[in-house]
Amino acid sequence: MSGHELVERFKAAKPFLAVVFLQFGLAGMDILCKAALNEGVSNYVLVVYRHAVATLVVGPFAVVLDKKVRPKMTLAIFTKIMVLGLLEPVLDQNLYYLGMKYTTATFAAAMSNILPALTFVMAWILRLEKVKLTCIRSQCKLLGTAATVAGAMIMTLVKGPLLKLFWTRATTSNQQQTNGVDIHSSIKGALMITAGCFCWACFMILQSMTLRTYPAELSLSAWICLMGTLEGTAVALVMERGNAAVWAIHWDGKLLAAVYSGIFCSGLAYYIQGVVMKHRGPVFVTAFSPLSMVIVAVMSSFILREQLFLGRLLGAFVIIIGLYLVVWGKSKEKSPEEELATTKQVGEEKDRANLQVITIASSCK
Repeated sequence: MSGHELVERFKAAKPFLAVVFLQFGLAGMDILCKAALNEGVSNYVLVVYRHAVATLVVGPFAVVLDKKVRPKMTLAIFTKIMVLGLLEPVLDQNLYYLGMKYTTATFAAAMSNILPALTFVMAWILRLEKVKLTCIRSQCKLLGTAATVAGAMIMTLVKGPLLKLFWTRATTSNQQQTNGVDIHSSIKGALMITAGCFCWACFMILQSMTLRTYPAELSLSAWICLMGTLEGTAVALVMERGNAAVWAIHWDGKLLAAVYSGIFCSGLAYYIQGVVMKHRGPVFVTAFSPLSMVIVAVMSSFILREQLFLGRLLGAFVIIIGLYLVVWGKSKEKSPEEELATTKQVGEEKDRANLQVITIASSCK
């Protein structure tokens, strides 16, 4: 294989590598934030500190690197940014953390896998995603999306026998009761996470649409983090009024969760999502979200000593199959830039053909 072919293959694989990296980062966030929430950290304050860190890290890079490509700010764009800052940084993350408080990190990651289906349906309705039921690529995307949701439901509802892993055998019965979640808490947590996923899907669609008029991904990420900090602060002050102690910062899990999630899961995540969405669309980005649940299930059994059951393992297997089908279907599609280039090429060929017809007709007179 020549060097040119290797470069071309790497370029084609970059979107896939980017979203896989993103899912590993999100999986780490689930583990760290669940540990911080278990210590009594306020989810409202955690959201504020997370986006404050992201703004401080991403902001300077956006000011310098996007200087030449950043378009003029308009009222319409700023309104969209305000809505983006409310949808994901405030509504989705607070609902997700509250749902995680009532359940476990693995349960929260499993429930969030309805995101690809929600995003797919919304993108289909808004014509951001092309679907032809007679096309094998569209059939694979539909089947794969359904499989990822089914796998998530298997992980959530089918418990199965306990897998006796040597690193979890030493847990006490007290710890097992803590890891166990009653049905009422599960339902309450599931409803909160579902509502959060709906906000997340709306965020992905709106971000994809905003990038058309504001194509500076890094600057848009910085604006979203800033608005998320301001709007999140307003919500936290209302929800935690009279409890100033929740704002205290120490060298503990709270600070680690805020710094990690701020840098990797807000700043970098919004930027990576924006870049990949411009080439592959919002459905491609969200299709990989089930991967983080598989990672969380494995990591939480090591770090949080959560019990691992056979149902979760079977669900993870179904999710991997569904993810492969979606990736295969999307890999056979052309990116928006390629489609535009093809359209221009076809138009130029038609113009040349018309010109030849006119020339021939003129010579025949």
